Amino acid sequence: MSYTGGYQSQVFADGGSPFPFTVQGLVDAARDILPRPHFDYIAGGAGRERTVVANEDAFARWGLNYRILRDGTGCDPSCTVLGTPMSVPVMLAPAGVADLAHPEAERAAARAAADAGVVQVLSSATSTSLEEVAAAAPRGRRWFQFAWPDDEKLARSLVERAENAGYTALVLQGDCHVAGWRTRELDSGFFPFRHGHGIGNYVFDPRFRELAGIGARPVPGGAALEPAEVPAAAATWNRLYTRPALRPGDLALLRSWTELPVVVKGVCRPDEAALLVDAGADGLVVSNHGGRQLDSGTAALDCLPGVVEAVAGRLPVLFDSGVRTGTDVLIALALGASAVMIGRPWLYGLAVGGQDGVAHVLRCLESEFTGALALTGHRGPGTLSPADLTPVPAPTPGRTR
Repeated sequence: MSYTGGYQSQVFADGGSPFPFTVQGLVDAARDILPRPHFDYIAGGAGRERTVVANEDAFARWGLNYRILRDGTGCDPSCTVLGTPMSVPVMLAPAGVADLAHPEAERAAARAAADAGVVQVLSSATSTSLEEVAAAAPRGRRWFQFAWPDDEKLARSLVERAENAGYTALVLQGDCHVAGWRTRELDSGFFPFRHGHGIGNYVFDPRFRELAGIGARPVPGGAALEPAEVPAAAATWNRLYTRPALRPGDLALLRSWTELPVVVKGVCRPDEAALLVDAGADGLVVSNHGGRQLDSGTAALDCLPGVVEAVAGRLPVLFDSGVRTGTDVLIALALGASAVMIGRPWLYGLAVGGQDGVAHVLRCLESEFTGALALTGHRGPGTLSPADLTPVPAPTPGRTR
């Protein structure tokens, strides 16, 4: 018997690992380590968190078709999406305010992703500037999530900075134009941006500093803000973070600013997917923002087949929201996704072990996914299809808050 990817063999040789191997174990460990408001910001969702639960429960409605008497050697989990090679079809989702989990924040995640050969999709709401994150992992594969701000000069500045820093695709955030009703944050009274968290991309931008009236651009690596500047910077960010109205036709303007591929995130409806294809999107991400925006929403996985059908192979469809295990990855790919994004899992890994914790999460996903590929009769992800799945009865609904 071969332990996939060598990670199981390494763990057994080491006599174990300092990090949990189950999703719940990571959640519990992060909860024990982090201040309660920080944990609740990362883990929480909108309202009673029904959408968060639905996203995870949706995977249990699909069973994998196990196959026997197959050649399990030489299984290759790698893929390429929009010209970006990936060692495994798993990307770090754009999750903001990572310094709530660990002081090294997105820089630690960038190094772990680079070592694993996966893509980091950097949030606009970073704790450090996009340039600092790129410098932390010069050989990393990185995309930039573009939250279109309500100021054209600032918008163009962010795009230009991402290009200059070596990001190879833009992921347009389409699912956060109105703030979700996040009850955990309301219970704690903690809004991290008000305290200067999550605005690292902005306070190093000359246009933003001009709008906020906080003076010249600071030296990279130095103090981003003086304490007296935080209120003005936070208020300006809150006012400008996203344009309140975006339409598919606005993609033409964005494409006029850049030659990078443009991927639109937050697509759940087939009709909207078709409109975005016609408007010139280079890729789509099926996502409901991990359940952080709209309570009682449809599980993102349930939306995936319809979007894939509407796109009809004209561009890659990626998937985000609820992926927790390597078999979850396989299910999403069998339903038509080209790759998946993980958000909370890498933040939990960051909380419990910094860079090593994120690396652990990625190695677990890679090992489980690669083994599941072989056990379902595949040598790589490109041959997965709905034929690898069987619908199973819906599980008992999970608990909501």
